Amino acid sequence: MKRIYDTFRSRVLERTVEYLWFGHSGRPLVMFPTAGGRFNENEDRNLVSTLQDYVDAGKLQVCCIDAFNNETLNCTSVHPAERVRRHGVVDRFWREEMMPMIAARARRHDLALYGASAGAFHAVNFAARHPDMVSRVIAFSGFYNARRVLDGHWDDQCYFHSPMAYIANMGPDWVARLSTVEWIIATGENDSLVEDNRGFISLLRHKNIPVHGEIWPGVFGHDWPFWKEHLRRFLP
Repeated sequence: MKRIYDTFRSRVLERTVEYLWFGHSGRPLVMFPTAGGRFNENEDRNLVSTLQDYVDAGKLQVCCIDAFNNETLNCTSVHPAERVRRHGVVDRFWREEMMPMIAARARRHDLALYGASAGAFHAVNFAARHPDMVSRVIAFSGFYNARRVLDGHWDDQCYFHSPMAYIANMGPDWVARLSTVEWIIATGENDSLVEDNRGFISLLRHKNIPVHGEIWPGVFGHDWPFWKEHLRRFLP
């Protein structure tokens, strides 16, 4: 499997950003890490390797990126308002620099986003805020309200990074935009976040936004073996 480690200088973040690239052609898949991981986590956990046949066949290109969680939403040494403000800067970086670079490098604009746990939050939140940049979201074992990782803090910034909140208030124009994205939301029925997932699936259906929702029976679901088992089904 063709693998490239690369960097570029971000104007928004004012720093050098690292990422991994796999493949030479096919649909671009952006992989977010979990809360404690960095850009190399999905490779180190052997999730990328489960897609090797798709990559080698030219059906899929994979880009593993950073979420900077320990400097933003997980940075408990600063006030929650500052944590979500920092996440907003990262969201701007993804929108203005990272995702356009990925689309240009892949020579395709049908980006798919994947994430599990905190990565699912990032994938869903980015797609819901910028649906014109995304064609599919695969979100496993996620939460969809930023309040969960901000010590209960709530302000306007938190609202606009909480899909459960702002999607509920979307009007017809935004609902139509979100309906162009393929939404895949799933976890195990014994996951501690299962109600977050059921609630988000229900919200999308209530807003008439098409969604493929799965609650895997009899399993925990919130761990790498489950994510490896199910990710392939929704690609390329």
